[in-house]
Amino acid sequence: MTVQQEMKTLTHFIKGEEVAGTSGRFTEVYNPSTGEVIARVPLASKDEVKHAIQLAKEAFPAWKKTSIGRRVEVLHRFRQLLVERQDKLINMICQESGKTREDAKGEIVRGIESVDMAISAPQMLKGEYSVNVGGNINAFSAKSPLGVVATIAPFNFPVMVPLAITSMAVAVGNAVILKPSERVPISALYLSQLWKEAGLPDGIWTVVNGDKEAVDELLENKEIQAISFVGSTPVAEYIYQTGTKHNKRVAAFGGGKNFMIVMPDANLEQTANAFLGAAYGAASQRCMAISGALVVGKDTEQRFTEILKHKISQLKVGPYTEQDVDFGPVITKQSKETIIRYIDGAVTEGANLVIDGRHPKVCETSNGFYLGPTLLNNVTPEMTIFKEEVFGPARIVVGVDTLQEAIDLINDHELGNGVTMFTSSGAAARRFQEEIEVGMVGVNVPIPIPVGYHNFGGWKRSKFGEGHMFGPDQARFFTKAKTISERWPDETEDTTSSFAFPSNNDAKS
Repeated sequence: MTVQQEMKTLTHFIKGEEVAGTSGRFTEVYNPSTGEVIARVPLASKDEVKHAIQLAKEAFPAWKKTSIGRRVEVLHRFRQLLVERQDKLINMICQESGKTREDAKGEIVRGIESVDMAISAPQMLKGEYSVNVGGNINAFSAKSPLGVVATIAPFNFPVMVPLAITSMAVAVGNAVILKPSERVPISALYLSQLWKEAGLPDGIWTVVNGDKEAVDELLENKEIQAISFVGSTPVAEYIYQTGTKHNKRVAAFGGGKNFMIVMPDANLEQTANAFLGAAYGAASQRCMAISGALVVGKDTEQRFTEILKHKISQLKVGPYTEQDVDFGPVITKQSKETIIRYIDGAVTEGANLVIDGRHPKVCETSNGFYLGPTLLNNVTPEMTIFKEEVFGPARIVVGVDTLQEAIDLINDHELGNGVTMFTSSGAAARRFQEEIEVGMVGVNVPIPIPVGYHNFGGWKRSKFGEGHMFGPDQARFFTKAKTISERWPDETEDTTSSFAFPSNNDAKS
């Protein structure tokens, strides 16, 4: 059977149904492991997005009035379906993103953490109550859902990020519209089926596939109350500026240049093992991937580089169908070409190519978008490969003389997503934690990504807006607070007017 015969045309998911695209515009979905087209996905027009928003708006009031206990029942069933259908989800992730099966499974597990956090929504929605704040008045607060909210997900986590940015929004009573990456729409559409099977009312979960035209409608449409986005820094900034211009609440998570500081007292063998997985896992297509090592001391730098060189040379790149593969391809041919340009540029600027992964052996037998692990040293802060995020397996080693120099280099960088440090010195670790200007910090931890019940978010140009992904702050982001002052006067009470500003004394207010 030919690829063309196997290729299917995907849909949107609107008001509980698969809905064919009507714009006449489509883009192709590739299997990065083979380079083959596996589907085509519709790109929604502004009118299609408006229609989806209107249907979500109509569904919202009933879901808002649904008891939190009932909502949590739906979340429980949805979670169970994620566990039961895990193998099917793994296959989808592998097929459309090129991840290894182990990596895809890990993504699902982390996504389920976000559902677990959403199941705790009753705790997150509790208000406050004060008795007799003055004049026999009781004051209390209540939290309400926003209405229709939009979420825009990246290609690198087809399941985890959609779950992370939507689960709490659904749990606290919103109607959610997801715009997945057009590179990986298959998993998102399958999540739609699971939500429906779990009993979520039609219209509360919507998937609209599309490109910038669809995104702009979500950003500008007055019915959309909030936007949660994950992607590159330039797009995150655009989402934030455009969304807030249209009076929306926005949390836009951008890229990272995440360094690992290696101290002379670190166990270099263990640190190198930690670096490998954190730097090259998922073909380095993670916003929390380690971008490079800042190694303190010339001797430490030389020894660490030699250890890395030996270990990296043993890594295997290939398709997810092979059992012993460490990581797979990058997402597109264009991504591969961009990463090669970064490598070529670094060499031109004076970096030394320790391991060259531009032409892995697997490319001799496959049309997949493969790059092997690349390592460069003699990299300086003035080089482009140091300044910019490289979303692929090209990692760097930078020598520094002191811990303070490493901290200063990181603090001076425009991105501040994650950072980690390997050391056996508690004093050095404490200084590092206190002085570093980065949102997520690790000590002897390869990737300092928080678990689902802690807030996730970088600093500087790695995050725009005050919302967080994961954690209790999500419930705040997707709700609005109402404060109520209540008094029930006795029939015999004096009710003459008072023109004094209300105060918290015992007199009538």
